[in-house]
Amino acid sequence: MEKVDLKMRNVVFFDGVCHLCNGFVDAVISRDKSHVFLFAPLQGTTAAQLLSNEDRTKLDTVIYFEAGKTYYRSAAILKVLSRLGGGYKLFAAATLIPAPLRDVFYNFVAKNRYSWFGKRDLCRLPTPEERSYLLP
Repeated sequence: MEKVDLKMRNVVFFDGVCHLCNGFVDAVISRDKSHVFLFAPLQGTTAAQLLSNEDRTKLDTVIYFEAGKTYYRSAAILKVLSRLGGGYKLFAAATLIPAPLRDVFYNFVAKNRYSWFGKRDLCRLPTPEERSYLLP
Protein backbone atom coordinates (compact mmCIF):
# COMPACT_ATOMS: atom_id res chain seq x y z
CA MET A 1 0.00 0.00 0.00
CA GLU A 2 1.31 3.44 -0.96
CA LYS A 3 2.20 5.72 1.96
CA VAL A 4 0.10 8.89 1.92
CA ASP A 5 1.13 12.12 3.64
CA LEU A 6 -1.93 12.62 5.84
CA LYS A 7 -0.87 16.17 6.68
CA MET A 8 -1.80 17.08 3.11
CA ARG A 9 -5.18 15.33 3.20
CA ASN A 10 -8.58 16.32 4.52
CA VAL A 11 -9.21 14.20 7.61
CA VAL A 12 -12.38 14.30 9.70
CA PHE A 13 -11.85 13.08 13.27
CA PHE A 14 -14.95 11.93 15.13
CA ASP A 15 -16.02 10.14 18.29
CA GLY A 16 -15.94 6.55 17.07
CA VAL A 17 -18.55 5.31 19.55
CA CYS A 18 -21.12 8.09 19.05
CA HIS A 19 -24.12 7.17 16.88
CA LEU A 20 -24.68 10.80 15.85
CA CYS A 21 -21.02 11.21 14.87
CA ASN A 22 -21.09 7.98 12.89
CA GLY A 23 -24.28 9.15 11.18
CA PHE A 24 -22.48 12.32 10.13
CA VAL A 25 -19.61 10.23 8.73
CA ASP A 26 -22.06 8.02 6.81
CA ALA A 27 -23.82 11.07 5.37
CA VAL A 28 -20.58 12.69 4.22
CA ILE A 29 -19.21 9.46 2.70
CA SER A 30 -22.40 8.96 0.70
CA ARG A 31 -22.12 12.50 -0.72
CA ASP A 32 -18.33 12.67 -1.17
CA LYS A 33 -18.29 11.74 -4.87
CA SER A 34 -14.77 13.16 -5.38
CA HIS A 35 -13.37 11.24 -2.39
CA VAL A 36 -12.13 14.47 -0.78
CA PHE A 37 -12.26 13.23 2.83
CA LEU A 38 -10.73 10.57 5.00
CA PHE A 39 -12.18 9.75 8.43
CA ALA A 40 -10.58 8.61 11.65
CA PRO A 41 -11.92 8.04 15.15
CA LEU A 42 -10.51 10.31 17.85
CA GLN A 43 -9.71 7.10 19.71
CA GLY A 44 -7.54 5.72 16.88
CA THR A 45 -3.90 5.65 15.85
CA THR A 46 -4.28 8.26 13.10
CA ALA A 47 -5.55 10.77 15.67
CA ALA A 48 -2.55 9.91 17.86
CA GLN A 49 -0.24 10.74 14.93
CA LEU A 50 -1.83 14.00 13.77
CA LEU A 51 -3.54 15.56 16.80
CA SER A 52 -2.31 16.79 20.15
CA ASN A 53 -3.09 14.84 23.32
CA GLU A 54 -5.52 17.60 24.26
CA ASP A 55 -7.38 17.38 20.94
CA ARG A 56 -7.74 13.61 21.22
CA THR A 57 -9.56 14.01 24.54
CA LYS A 58 -12.18 16.32 22.96
CA LEU A 59 -14.65 13.55 22.21
CA ASP A 60 -17.50 16.08 22.22
CA THR A 61 -16.32 17.69 18.98
CA VAL A 62 -15.76 16.83 15.38
CA ILE A 63 -12.25 17.93 14.39
CA TYR A 64 -11.43 18.63 10.77
CA PHE A 65 -7.82 18.66 9.63
CA GLU A 66 -7.13 20.28 6.25
CA ALA A 67 -3.61 20.93 4.93
CA GLY A 68 -2.17 21.48 8.40
CA LYS A 69 -5.02 23.64 9.72
CA THR A 70 -7.38 22.31 12.38
CA TYR A 71 -11.08 23.24 12.72
CA TYR A 72 -13.29 22.44 15.69
CA ARG A 73 -17.01 22.15 16.48
CA SER A 74 -19.35 24.06 14.17
CA ALA A 75 -16.43 25.39 12.13
CA ALA A 76 -15.39 21.79 11.36
CA ILE A 77 -18.93 20.72 10.39
CA LEU A 78 -19.49 23.77 8.18
CA LYS A 79 -16.10 23.41 6.49
CA VAL A 80 -16.75 19.74 5.71
CA LEU A 81 -20.25 20.38 4.38
CA SER A 82 -19.17 23.29 2.21
CA ARG A 83 -16.27 21.22 0.78
CA LEU A 84 -18.79 18.67 -0.52
CA GLY A 85 -19.58 21.17 -3.26
CA GLY A 86 -22.85 21.70 -5.08
CA GLY A 87 -25.66 22.99 -2.90
CA TYR A 88 -23.65 22.14 0.19
CA LYS A 89 -21.49 25.21 -0.49
CA LEU A 90 -24.39 27.24 0.92
CA PHE A 91 -23.41 26.04 4.40
CA ALA A 92 -20.41 28.37 4.15
CA ALA A 93 -22.85 31.26 4.65
CA ALA A 94 -23.40 30.08 8.23
CA THR A 95 -19.83 31.13 8.99
CA LEU A 96 -21.16 34.71 8.97
CA ILE A 97 -22.66 33.85 12.36
CA PRO A 98 -19.91 34.25 14.98
CA ALA A 99 -18.46 30.90 16.07
CA PRO A 100 -19.29 31.41 19.76
CA LEU A 101 -22.98 31.76 18.84
CA ARG A 102 -22.92 28.74 16.50
CA ASP A 103 -21.13 26.70 19.13
CA VAL A 104 -23.81 27.31 21.77
CA PHE A 105 -26.12 25.09 19.71
CA TYR A 106 -23.29 22.70 18.80
CA ASN A 107 -22.30 22.28 22.48
CA PHE A 108 -25.90 21.66 23.53
CA VAL A 109 -26.24 18.83 21.00
CA ALA A 110 -22.77 17.45 21.84
CA LYS A 111 -23.58 17.37 25.55
CA ASN A 112 -26.76 15.36 24.93
CA ARG A 113 -25.72 13.22 21.94
CA TYR A 114 -25.29 9.94 23.82
CA SER A 115 -28.64 10.17 25.58
CA TRP A 116 -30.47 11.27 22.41
CA PHE A 117 -28.76 9.10 19.78
CA GLY A 118 -26.98 6.37 21.73
CA LYS A 119 -23.47 5.08 22.00
CA ARG A 120 -21.68 2.02 20.63
CA ASP A 121 -19.56 -0.26 22.76
CA LEU A 122 -16.71 -0.11 20.23
CA CYS A 123 -15.59 2.12 17.37
CA ARG A 124 -17.18 1.39 14.01
CA LEU A 125 -15.83 -1.26 11.71
CA PRO A 126 -15.77 -0.14 8.09
CA THR A 127 -17.80 -1.90 5.44
CA PRO A 128 -15.83 -2.99 2.35
CA GLU A 129 -17.11 0.12 0.53
CA GLU A 130 -15.90 2.39 3.37
CA ARG A 131 -12.40 0.96 3.73
CA SER A 132 -10.85 3.56 1.41
CA TYR A 133 -12.34 6.36 3.53
CA LEU A 134 -11.67 5.18 7.08
CA LEU A 135 -8.31 5.33 8.81
CA PRO A 136 -7.40 3.49 12.03
